[in-house]
Amino acid sequence: MKIMKTNFTVDGFTLKGTLHLPPCPMPPLVVGSHGLEGSRNSAKQMLLSKVLPANNIAFFRFDHRGCGDSQGSFIKDTSIEKRARDFCAAVGHVLGMGVTSNRIALFGSSMGGATCIKAWHDLERAGFRIQGAVLCAAPVNTRTMKRIPLTGDDNRPALSLDFFKENLLYDLSDQAKALHHVMIFHGCADEVVPVENADILYAAMHPPKEMILHDGGDHQMKKRAHQQDFELKMTAWYKSVFNL
Repeated sequence: MKIMKTNFTVDGFTLKGTLHLPPCPMPPLVVGSHGLEGSRNSAKQMLLSKVLPANNIAFFRFDHRGCGDSQGSFIKDTSIEKRARDFCAAVGHVLGMGVTSNRIALFGSSMGGATCIKAWHDLERAGFRIQGAVLCAAPVNTRTMKRIPLTGDDNRPALSLDFFKENLLYDLSDQAKALHHVMIFHGCADEVVPVENADILYAAMHPPKEMILHDGGDHQMKKRAHQQDFELKMTAWYKSVFNL
């Protein structure tokens, strides 16, 4: 596997990314979007960076503005619209490198899943043909969320309720109608994003589609059995999407 670190610019911000290439010419590409407080080094991003190239699929992971090693302020520069612009720029940048084919699929976890839904239409309008996606615990309608992470930690300052109301209050049910060839994962005991979001998303999408609900599963997918199930089914889904 070849690993390429690269930068790209969107809205004046320099974002950092890492491309993982399999040992085959012009492979299909999956682009990933991390969660609200995550980075390109989040657990699922790192898993895909190993598993997909081993199956002849390239994977690109990057830090959204205000996260990880990318420029920007988490507080000032985080919104679903801005993250969707980051994602579209990431797809265009990697395809412009000329080392993958133009066969692309998406990956998103938590807010990253919502970002994929939001960006899907913009990508297709720009001429990119999306072949499918895998989305984990995606908040389709943030009004369903009861536990808002307001307290700070080592990665970010405390957040106000106004921050969520101004930047992260959205309903992507209509946008989800454009999706197809999508596999959904969601924990039935998700304490952050209620599992009803998976039902909303699944009902809106076009077939082929599949929904995997993990009994007792939490938002982070901490149970080893759920992680193993995710790895196996996610890999098979992308191989099917790309006819590999």
